[in-house]
Amino acid sequence: MGPDKTTPTRIAPIHNTDFVQTSHAGSLPRSPELLAANAARAANPEDYAGFEALLAESVKDIVAKQLQAGITLPNDGEYGHTMSNSVDYGAWWNYSFSRLGGLTPGGVDRWQSDDKVRSEPGKIRLTSMKDRRDRQRFNDAYNDPTSFILTGRKPVSQPTISGPLTYVGHEALQRDIEHLKHGLADNGAATGFLSALSPGSASRLANDYYATDEELVYACADAMRDEYVAIVEAGLTVQIDDPSIAENWDMINPEPSVEDYLAFTQLRVDALNYALRGLPQEQIRFHLCWGSWHGPHTTDLPFKAIAQTMLSINAGSYSFEAANVRHEHEWRIWRDLTLPEEKVVVPGVVSHATNVVEHPELVADRIERFAHILGRERVIASTDCGLGGRIHPQIAWAKLEALAEGARLATQRLWG
Repeated sequence: MGPDKTTPTRIAPIHNTDFVQTSHAGSLPRSPELLAANAARAANPEDYAGFEALLAESVKDIVAKQLQAGITLPNDGEYGHTMSNSVDYGAWWNYSFSRLGGLTPGGVDRWQSDDKVRSEPGKIRLTSMKDRRDRQRFNDAYNDPTSFILTGRKPVSQPTISGPLTYVGHEALQRDIEHLKHGLADNGAATGFLSALSPGSASRLANDYYATDEELVYACADAMRDEYVAIVEAGLTVQIDDPSIAENWDMINPEPSVEDYLAFTQLRVDALNYALRGLPQEQIRFHLCWGSWHGPHTTDLPFKAIAQTMLSINAGSYSFEAANVRHEHEWRIWRDLTLPEEKVVVPGVVSHATNVVEHPELVADRIERFAHILGRERVIASTDCGLGGRIHPQIAWAKLEALAEGARLATQRLWG
């Protein structure tokens, strides 16, 4: 009997060898057929007729399309994480609602809650999305349906934590793993990655069960560890999606001190490291961002305030926004940071936040900035955030092609 074709023959090297590797932050545009199937299944969750076959074929196709576009470290497009609509900023988080036990469905949409939670020095609490400081500063723009900030987004209600959190998504997760491994094997790719929610981001649900913040965050860590372990044991890389590490800053009213915020955040980092214990760092990628909606982001926390905290996370690679116009200038902070030799960075060199397709020469320049500071072996070119649900599919694929072409230009310059 021959080898199982669903098993990757090796883990792709985390460092570049003789070219700039390319990847992206996870979510890719769904096909109209898959969106329709997602809607049909949401209306009738027991109706799986044809859905799994369509999902498997869609993942195989999206792996092929990534490779054709020049992406060398592909994923499943997050196709196993249901998008509610062609415009959806929250599928990276919402998928967990069906994979965690202890939740009661039927809450309000997080962008529409009128809750106003106030923090005090030494006592940080997150307020609602509607009460974020950036949204309050630009309230008219956020509430204008023609402003393109949240245009076309379908409301999605959030559940409430009402009992002990457990992981109940094993079957769905195993399907994600199998679909990706078959897609990789059918397209001759060595390995790929799957995205999973961080404990800190998972813990931002309404909580009616846990007595303390620490109990809640560590309960999320215990539950989500099942995903991390299963993905790694399947020979794949797990990307930990954790906007909360930076994004929570804007969800605190009034603005806290940086010291208080870092103390608040450290609990989330410690819980994540606890959830990652014993797992090989070369198969763990951490993704940090400031939230992917198309708002002004004037109250984003500066990267330099959180970068050292990010580097304390037990991952082998770190993905972050570096093309977004609010954060592109922050590449300079790496002059003063120490990145352990065994680790790499995965900066965004094309952005989800604009319809303008970046020129490959600009992409190459962005890659080279990091390479000149950290070394050409330790820079993997990527996107700021997921492109699926945020920009039109035609533009998304043009951006990935520009990313790949820019990486080829940078390779020629860096390796000669």
